[in-house]
Amino acid sequence: VQLVINMRIERKPYQDEHNPPMHAIWNPTIDSPLFPIPMRSLMKGVRAALPVIENGGKVYVHCQAGVHRGVAMGAAILIAQGFEPQEAMDLIKAKRPAADPDAWYIRRRILRFAKIWDQDAFA
Repeated sequence: VQLVINMRIERKPYQDEHNPPMHAIWNPTIDSPLFPIPMRSLMKGVRAALPVIENGGKVYVHCQAGVHRGVAMGAAILIAQGFEPQEAMDLIKAKRPAADPDAWYIRRRILRFAKIWDQDAFA
């Protein structure tokens, strides 16, 4: 793993003791329908993840329970790689049955990201 994307607001990441250290991004977000995941947070994670993946590296995305915030970021990364939104959500559910990209407020952010990403790609 060359990049860790931490979506938890609850706790900053620990200092990495690996040599060389893994690159980490703290992308604090709240898991609540009252506070939608900001598009800038999803874009920040995607823009950091794509070069790592394109160079053959691996990216680890996590949140508190691996059900909503990390799932939204994972779906955004897959969408940026060319997956359709539903295809990305289905793949995540298949690999992590506890994942819930269909929670209305998470699905809404994933679909919004896809729309914005597509618009940026054609701009």
